[in-house]
Amino acid sequence: MTSTPYDVPFRVDKENESLCVKTLSARDLKRFRKAVEEDYYFQMYYDDLPIWGFVGKIEKILKPAAPEMRYYLFTHVHFDVAYNGDKVVEINVSTDPLRTVDITEGDAADVEFSYSVRWKETHIPFERRMEKYSRYSFLPQHLEIHWFSIINSCVTVLLLTGFLATILMRVLKNDFIKYSRDDEQTLEEQEETGWKYIHGDVFRFPRYTSLFCAVIGTGTQLFAMTMGVFALALVGAFYPYNRGALLTAIIVIYALTSGIAGYVAANHYRQMGGENWVRNVLLTGFLFCGPMFIVFSFLNTVAIAYRSTAALPFGTICVIFIIWALVTAPLTVLGGIAGKNAKSDFNAPCRTTKYPREIPASPWYRGALPQMCMAGFLPFSAIYIELYYIFASVWGHKVYTIYSILFIVFIILIIVTAFITIALTYFQLAVEDHEWWWRAVLCGGSTGVFIYGYCFYYYYARSDMSGFMQTSFFFGYMWTICYGFFLMLGNVGFRASKLFVMHIYKAIKCE
Repeated sequence: MTSTPYDVPFRVDKENESLCVKTLSARDLKRFRKAVEEDYYFQMYYDDLPIWGFVGKIEKILKPAAPEMRYYLFTHVHFDVAYNGDKVVEINVSTDPLRTVDITEGDAADVEFSYSVRWKETHIPFERRMEKYSRYSFLPQHLEIHWFSIINSCVTVLLLTGFLATILMRVLKNDFIKYSRDDEQTLEEQEETGWKYIHGDVFRFPRYTSLFCAVIGTGTQLFAMTMGVFALALVGAFYPYNRGALLTAIIVIYALTSGIAGYVAANHYRQMGGENWVRNVLLTGFLFCGPMFIVFSFLNTVAIAYRSTAALPFGTICVIFIIWALVTAPLTVLGGIAGKNAKSDFNAPCRTTKYPREIPASPWYRGALPQMCMAGFLPFSAIYIELYYIFASVWGHKVYTIYSILFIVFIILIIVTAFITIALTYFQLAVEDHEWWWRAVLCGGSTGVFIYGYCFYYYYARSDMSGFMQTSFFFGYMWTICYGFFLMLGNVGFRASKLFVMHIYKAIKCE
């Protein structure tokens, strides 16, 4: 079957059959038996139109002792292709139940596969060919599951909001009353404990300033890119089965938003007293692109070695490199120059002391790793139901079309990440630990670590992937995606914590 219908003469009401012989190993037969037993179906694409068909069937043979199950693999597939002019409008697939092969037993088998195609003309216009799929993409029970995910996430947000409201309205109110009384006492009568008494250190800039600013700049760019992709999805720019449009949009929007990363990183770096802004801009440009390029180079080499169609051709790689060289890199540099020359300053409500205050010893559960576990668990629990459908769409045979629900879940993820990071930042300051800058980034981005942990569960418990190529593709590309989530949500956690810290220190009197 050719890639387009007009490459061959149209043969209406006549079948054109093609044959091939495939040797199936014992492992292949085992996987096919499992697929037949669990009613698996295959999914193919033809001109961005999806087609589904069952892999095989099971027959129960009644015997005096016990019934015997026989597994049969369908060996013939028939395609009905409807065309209008030189455009494919509709395609359907069916299997012949009489043309099967018994795969119940045996270590290997030579199976003769065949397919046939019948072309027929239709008057349905090309613009309406997606209407059939939009009606049946999600059955009612799937919608109920999606709404259950939304309700579950909303309940999580409400509980967390109530928890934080208790902190902000009661604990902080008591702190303000306590500190206002302390202001009326003499220095000898004051008991220096709590977050007020680290006001001279809380706005001390973090270590590894250049790397910190690069993380914030790249996270801001990824957040802007995500919102841009969602905007296109919500206005209907991506119809469900155009698999290349979404990837193209991500590449283009990422390139166009590179100036945001350069500006934010260089501006924060200048506010924190940094001088080597060129190194900071270079670090910002390669912080996400560098690891992604390394992972892509390795995986594309694997695909070429396996002679897989998943390998990008050399021409496509050249186009991506040209986009990076002519758009991404220049915009990052221009954004860095604009951020360096911006006149905005870091206006801290408290004066920073010359020497840092010693941080008191704290229990193990107040360390970075335990707090990252607490910070990542709640946002992950708010999205894990929807996460299954996303994985099933990207790595399985499902089709995802309800972008509005996905956008709601994303907004919930942002809110929960911001709230839980604020709560942990308050607990950290309350024990007089003033090094909250990096902790806010790590706690906010820890959801990306949980998502990568979910990848192992999905791979071993939900998917049928196997072999070095599938394993490397899954974990390699998912690592890149989770790393991007870490940067983006780390930026969200830092910005939320910064607003909170600025607010509470403006509300008290600090000398």
